[in-house]
Amino acid sequence: MMRIVTRLTRGITALVAGSVPIAAAAQDYAPTFHPERRKGPPPGPLNQVLVLGTTHLSSFRTLRREALVPLLDRLATWRPEVIATEDLSGLQCDSLRRYPSRYADSVETYCPDPAAWGKALGLDVPAANAAAEQMLATWPATPTAAQRRRLAALFLAAGEPASAAVQWRRLPEDERRAGDGLDAAMLAELARRWARPGETEWIGVALAVRLGLERIYGVDDHSADAPDAPGFGEVIARAWDNPAVRERQAFTDPLEKGVAQPGGVMALYRAYNSPRAQELAYRSDFGATFLEPSAQRFGRMYLGYWETRNLRMVANIRDVLGRQPGKRLLAIVGASHKGYYEAYLNQMHDVRLVDAEQVLR
Repeated sequence: MMRIVTRLTRGITALVAGSVPIAAAAQDYAPTFHPERRKGPPPGPLNQVLVLGTTHLSSFRTLRREALVPLLDRLATWRPEVIATEDLSGLQCDSLRRYPSRYADSVETYCPDPAAWGKALGLDVPAANAAAEQMLATWPATPTAAQRRRLAALFLAAGEPASAAVQWRRLPEDERRAGDGLDAAMLAELARRWARPGETEWIGVALAVRLGLERIYGVDDHSADAPDAPGFGEVIARAWDNPAVRERQAFTDPLEKGVAQPGGVMALYRAYNSPRAQELAYRSDFGATFLEPSAQRFGRMYLGYWETRNLRMVANIRDVLGRQPGKRLLAIVGASHKGYYEAYLNQMHDVRLVDAEQVLR
C-alpha cells in the first residue's frame, strides 16, 4: 500500500549559520500566507462542499434501501448539484492497469474491469470517456430514452458504473432494456450493482436520480499505493492495538448494530459526522501510526500514504469545482477521510464548507 523508502537519513543536520538544527528551525517557522483567509467573496455563487462521512454500507447485508430515505430527504433538502464518491475514476484505473508490478492489487480491489463493455462498443476507456463527455456537452433538457441508454453504455465502457447507473435509473422502467449500445450483460451488471448495499449506489446514485443530475464523479485516488515491505503489516497492526481503537469501537459498534432499527440510519450518520468521530479516527489510527517507533519508520510511511491519498482526493474534488464554479457539491466518503477532506478543502480560496451536523439534524 505504501511506497517503501529504500534509504532513510539519520541524525540532525546543522544549519551553516549558527548551527541551529533544521528540526528546531522548522518548528519555529510559520507561514505568513493563509489561503483559507482569502475567500473572496468572488463574483457569482460560491462553491459549497458538504462532506458526508459514512460507514461502508456493503458490510450491512440485511440493510434495506428504505431505511436510507430519511437521510436522502435531508441531503435532498440541501440540493447538491454535484455528487462525488469514494470511487476511482475509469481513467485512473486505466492508468493503474499499465503498471501491474505496483498496482495489481489495487486494480483487483478497486477497479471494475470495463473491457467487455468497451469491446461491445469498440472503444477503449479514454475513447469512451471522451464520447460520454461529448454527449453531455450537447445534452438536451429532455433527452430521449435512446440517448440515456447510449450514455449509460458509454459510462460503463469508460469505467464509470455509478454514472451509468444514474442514466439507467433515470429511464422509465419499461425503457430499461437492451439497445443503443446497452446489451443484456450490461443490464445485468447495472441491476446487480443496484441490488447490493453500497453508499455509492444507495446514497449517491439514488440522490442524483431524485435531483435530476446526470452523473457521479469518482474522486478516490490510489496512485500512492505500493506493495508492503516485509514486516510492515505486523508493525502497523501493533500500532492499531491501542486504547483509542477500543474507545472508537465502543462508540460505533452500538450504532452499526442498530442501523436497521427505526431512526438507526440517522443516528449512525449524525455520529459519524461529529467532531468526536473525527478525533477518534485520528487517535486510533493515523495518530497512533505517526508515533509508531519502528526503526524502519513504517508508521510514518503509512501516515504519508494516507495524507497523500487524501490530498489527491481533495485535488480531484477541486478539479471538478474548478471546471464548473459556483456549485453545491456533496462529497460522500468513508468517515475516516472526513477530517482530512474538510481540513484540506478549507485551504482552497473558492471552497466554503457546509456543516453536515446542521444538514443532518
